[in-house]
Amino acid sequence: MKFLWGLFFGFVVLWANTPVDNYKLQKGQKIAHLMCDEALLPYDRNSTEEIIFVVTKTKACKHLSSSNLKALSYFLQHSKHIHKHQHITVPSEAKCPVCGMFVSKYPKWSAVMVVDGKSYYFDGVKDMMKYYIFDGDFVYDRAKIEHMWVSDYYTLEKIDAKSAYYVIDSNVYGPMGNELIPFVSLKSAKDFLSQHHGTKIVRFEDIDDKIVLRLDGLE
Repeated sequence: MKFLWGLFFGFVVLWANTPVDNYKLQKGQKIAHLMCDEALLPYDRNSTEEIIFVVTKTKACKHLSSSNLKALSYFLQHSKHIHKHQHITVPSEAKCPVCGMFVSKYPKWSAVMVVDGKSYYFDGVKDMMKYYIFDGDFVYDRAKIEHMWVSDYYTLEKIDAKSAYYVIDSNVYGPMGNELIPFVSLKSAKDFLSQHHGTKIVRFEDIDDKIVLRLDGLE
């Protein structure tokens, strides 16, 4: 019995430390975004078989090949387990202070700024940067900013806004149109840039009023 428990424990540890296949994760995310009704996807299921059954039964996605179904399943499983304690949790009543939209409807795009102990939620990095840059429109003490976080596009991981890599001018749009799309790593940003026809990768310190206005078509 001790041997069996040891074997089981070893399997659990091995599973927990198995590196994530970023290619599968990114492929599954792309399928979910482009080929499925994301509101119907079974994020609460744990096995590949369960996920494929629910997706097929509910017709949450367009006709997917076997390999695409497996990639989608991989994304649904790992985006939940790996980062479930590290994503931005948005209160249902929170509204973006820039555009007034309910942010909880768009968890994939959520960003948050903490100023003097108060959290401000945004439905995209672009709106958060407007709130940060345009001090004439949004008056508060910038010296009291404590944290700025954004959501990695592929994994929804909460990452420090100042350490993220941002792709601009891609063919993927957020709730407010053209966006600064954040990634935790340069490799992920480069992969996304090539797949979605972005023009540039920028860092936090590169983002200024000209970039933000140009994303809104106000050059």
